[in-house]
Amino acid sequence: MAALCFPDQASCGTNPAQVHGGGSGPLQIMLGATTMTASNLRVLVIGSGAREHALGTKLATSERVAEVIVAPGNGGTRRELGWAPLANADDPTAVAALARELEVDLVIFGPEAPLVRGAADAVRNAGILAFGPGAAGARLEGSKAFFKEFAVRHGLPTAPFRVFTEAGEAHRYIEERGGPLVVKADGLCAGKGVVVAATPDEAHEAVAQMMERRFFGEAGSTVVIEDVLEGAEASVHVITDGRGYLVLPPVQDHKRLLDGDRGPNTGGMGAYGPASLLDERGMARVVQRVVEPTLLGLHREGIPYRGVLFFGLMVTPGGDPMILEINARFGDPETGVLVALLDEDLAELLHQAASGSLERVGEARVHGHAAAVVLASEGYPFSPRKGQAIVGLEEASEVELTYVLHAGTEEQAGALVTAGGRVLCVTSQGDTLKEAVVRAYEACARIRFAGMQFRRDIGYRALGGAGVGVAPRQGLS
Repeated sequence: MAALCFPDQASCGTNPAQVHGGGSGPLQIMLGATTMTASNLRVLVIGSGAREHALGTKLATSERVAEVIVAPGNGGTRRELGWAPLANADDPTAVAALARELEVDLVIFGPEAPLVRGAADAVRNAGILAFGPGAAGARLEGSKAFFKEFAVRHGLPTAPFRVFTEAGEAHRYIEERGGPLVVKADGLCAGKGVVVAATPDEAHEAVAQMMERRFFGEAGSTVVIEDVLEGAEASVHVITDGRGYLVLPPVQDHKRLLDGDRGPNTGGMGAYGPASLLDERGMARVVQRVVEPTLLGLHREGIPYRGVLFFGLMVTPGGDPMILEINARFGDPETGVLVALLDEDLAELLHQAASGSLERVGEARVHGHAAAVVLASEGYPFSPRKGQAIVGLEEASEVELTYVLHAGTEEQAGALVTAGGRVLCVTSQGDTLKEAVVRAYEACARIRFAGMQFRRDIGYRALGGAGVGVAPRQGLS
């Protein structure tokens, strides 16, 4: 298929001291394809979470890939893939220097912070392909005010809003508007800069926290206040080189810590896909009203974009997609689900997008259903407990079509221990969603670390309102 046609177109070498090999090379896993024969590409994945573990493991199955290096990685990626030390993954100069030193052919960015700071630009300026937008495109995620104003300029469906740089004006607007409202810090806040305020008092407190007490530093010096939208949330990821695009299946995340969507917000406690709330007609609406207008808008503003567009959507009761946010990178834990569903060569797709040769328009080939369950540390999301020994990983990996992705883990004295809030992401595949969910929870029941917590209702909306999770083993919280 031809790439998206724009109105103005007439026609449509390893350093052994730096790189460390994994324990046994690429694994035979369930992430969408069987292991293929290695070829010539050397790929560097930037990041240290479950997202990067999922991407790296899927990339290692490609016949085009000779080596995958994850920097700085985590305890799991360091056992299974190549890795390199990287003291500051947010530093564009350090990332570009590492890519040159390792003589890689392609750099893939996991987290958003390096993209917002221009790391993909630095890599491209070094003559190396990068999958990830430059700083100009990453502003869609780095500045909520920029995204909202971009949406207005290009007719993208989003909630009514106002942008404020003065706290007094924001407080007056809240008094005039009433509640409920959503208050968002403009800059990056590690997923914590959004408050859904049920009452004006809660909205006032959010503005005071962000703009007056500067809880998020400069990221909260500007705030966006918008109306609350009714509906159900889903995310849609699009791989693009700015013209061609490939739409991945919709995924539904579970942000709250506790079952039934209770408790504090987190970075994500699990996900499943394809999400049933966006059927074939719904996805056609997303492409027509969201994906293509966004790409055309970027083109009109002269912003090159080679990477992934991650649309956080609210699907209204009438089935209309409204954009809550646009992110410049893959979601986490959504990526584990997406690579499990994908029935294509991910390395080939990302290389084409990075090189500007993605001459396709449409949906990616996928199969089956997938579910991901996050295992988190005691105290998450506020003060996670670290250094707890993790056992049962081998037993969990024996569950059919299941893979345990590492997030907050590290190796100490030959053993894996917890090293962050979200520790593991157990991802399973099945012919049906229930089959995938049952497998994921069967694997969760085989893993143990002190204070382990996880939701037991991942996928409950699509499964008729009842989760199929397991009771915790004795001794777990």
